[in-house]
Amino acid sequence: MEYFKNLWRYYFGRRQKYIIIPFQPDVISGTRQGVLAVQGIDFCIETNGENHHTNKFNLMSKDVDRCLVIRRGQAFKLDILLNRPYDASRDAVSFIFYVSDVEKRGPSGDTSAAVPMLEKGSETLGAWNAVYDGQMDSHLMVAVTAAADCIVAAWRIDVDTRLNGGESLSYTHPLPIYVLFNPWCLNDSVYMPGHSHREEYVQEDGGLMYRGVYNVIKPMPWYYAQYEKDILECALYLVREIGKVKGRARGDPIRTVRALSAAVNVQDDNGVLFGNWATELSEYSGGTHPLKWIGSLSILQKYYEKKKPVKYAQCWVYAGVLTTICRALGIPCRPVTGYDAAHDSQGSLTIDIIKDEEGNTLEEFTRDSVWNYHVWNEVWMDRPDLGTEYSGWQAIDSTPQETSEDVFRCGPASLRAVRDGELQRPYDASYVFAQVNADKVLWKYSGEIQPLKLLARDTVSIGQNISTKAIGRMEREDITDLYKYPERTREERDTMEKALRKSESIFARYYLNDAFNDVVFEFELRDDIKIGQDFNVVLHIKNRSTINEHQVKGVLRVDTVTYTGVTGDGVKRQDFEMVMAPAAKEKITLLVTFSDYFKKIVDQASFNIACLATIVDRNFDYFAQDDFRVRNPDIKISYDGKPISRQEFLVTVKLENPLPIPLKSGKFYIQGPGLDKQLKIELSENVAPGALASVQFKLTPPWAGRHQISAKFSSKELHDVDGFLSLMVSPPDTNGIPLIDANETREI
Repeated sequence: MEYFKNLWRYYFGRRQKYIIIPFQPDVISGTRQGVLAVQGIDFCIETNGENHHTNKFNLMSKDVDRCLVIRRGQAFKLDILLNRPYDASRDAVSFIFYVSDVEKRGPSGDTSAAVPMLEKGSETLGAWNAVYDGQMDSHLMVAVTAAADCIVAAWRIDVDTRLNGGESLSYTHPLPIYVLFNPWCLNDSVYMPGHSHREEYVQEDGGLMYRGVYNVIKPMPWYYAQYEKDILECALYLVREIGKVKGRARGDPIRTVRALSAAVNVQDDNGVLFGNWATELSEYSGGTHPLKWIGSLSILQKYYEKKKPVKYAQCWVYAGVLTTICRALGIPCRPVTGYDAAHDSQGSLTIDIIKDEEGNTLEEFTRDSVWNYHVWNEVWMDRPDLGTEYSGWQAIDSTPQETSEDVFRCGPASLRAVRDGELQRPYDASYVFAQVNADKVLWKYSGEIQPLKLLARDTVSIGQNISTKAIGRMEREDITDLYKYPERTREERDTMEKALRKSESIFARYYLNDAFNDVVFEFELRDDIKIGQDFNVVLHIKNRSTINEHQVKGVLRVDTVTYTGVTGDGVKRQDFEMVMAPAAKEKITLLVTFSDYFKKIVDQASFNIACLATIVDRNFDYFAQDDFRVRNPDIKISYDGKPISRQEFLVTVKLENPLPIPLKSGKFYIQGPGLDKQLKIELSENVAPGALASVQFKLTPPWAGRHQISAKFSSKELHDVDGFLSLMVSPPDTNGIPLIDANETREI
């Protein structure tokens, strides 16, 4: 009995490295005296966490009941405490692994694996293996490898021991082992070559997404938080319970991400997020406006706690949450933004927009739309169902726009298939192709008994500046060439024609037979206007004919517009009529003041500039439009000293009021290292025009390495204001070296 007491005292103070099972007297006495008995298992958390790139997971670092998180296809260490030294000549040891949420345990198969301990060199490549790795006294070291294609889930472990030809014992460990996809493993279907790529698309827990308009691109910080409390458990719950992925399919990244693209939205199930694209702030009551989220942490923790959808989301929120889930599971993932993104509701590969004689879009006749931008995701994986040439980046989209096989989901669509117009390749390649490469066709409606008149065909504007965060840098990378050939090239037009031939659409396509080019129109817009300032819209008109004069009349107008392309209130318009002499040039200037637009702007301060003109003597109609956005101010972030892990440091955020009116009820929303939830700081006073709003707070980073501080600001008068700062945190025994100087800010 004294032996047991001393053993308990010895291991009790070792941070629960071993889970000790109750001792049974007959383990070392009576008829079962000689059977090897497992007393506990040390998961070797620190060593396995570093080798498997999982040491940051909350499950691995919490104070009690730490669970092992490993990646499949790669060996991990177990230190098994026995009641006596292992003797290979008379002891046999086997491991039984089984998926913890499967009630019926059958023989070794998809959801369970019986793995005998073997000598080194006897293991089977790609399969479950347990290999003897040495021993010291009563400690048996074993290297276990989960099969490279096994189910991604929480697994349980039993250890069976027996005497050769004799009796046996079984030990059940009380805590699960979490097995993830492994982009570091050559035999895993999500293997991604390149250390920097894996670091960016799997390990990085902060980053940027892009919004705005094609000519004023706005970076926006997002905290993915894949390592934080409940996030991995929530990801597995979504695959299993909401995505209904069963059996072996849970180890297939294709099936997994297709299910997740539906599970993140609420349309067909009890998914994570409610979407809301309303223009009035009052319509977001009962939830959080999408512009106020700065990361996935609060969303997924709230969802996992209540198991009820969280309000509210728009496309970038869906994409940010889906990035978190995929990275938590070990699937390389990145958010991607396309500008002037098409929503082809009819599958015609054209976006048909119908205007009236005033240039208004007739929503009742127009089912298609063009979003100023749209954010979706890409995931990296093999495509054995299509062929090796279609492996690599795949597009998926959880924003509920159109159904795929009667479910609101999209993808995975191979980018190679999209670029080459292979629309029949699963999944949803035709929708993604139209989103980035459709032709926009503009029609004029003149009444019920009049035929639609073709105004213009635009083959180049859809799918511009497709963007994602660059590897290792807080900068934008343009990846348009992954989706399509350069506009106006023969390859691009050939691909479109190929896609049209393979399309199942019954809709006809129309082209202008004649073009009138004597009179040309061109917009002039400044791209550096800050909110609060007045701005001019200038329309240049030129008669290129040297012999003919032309009568021109039309309207120049500025309207608010949501990022989904829905036109809101008219801001200002100017009608014009003139006779253009041969070779004449005219300029029409429309001044838009702050008072003109302030009370009319919607979600992201975007405008649609449009001109509808008629060359009267030729009965030729001309229509052109462009996107314009006033830029919000930048939040400036700085910190004192040099950040060191597990040590507090002070952060200051500042914002200058750009408006000629005070900011009321201002709030900062903060996400940074060491914060368990989004921090909200309310201002106690109004912010006068031109004055600074400033707050301070303290952060304690939990680990050394790259971190990101993100901030948002919102008031009754000013919304959608961001700021971010990337910094390097040093370990406690070295001096911190900031990635960005403390006085330097990153502008949005």
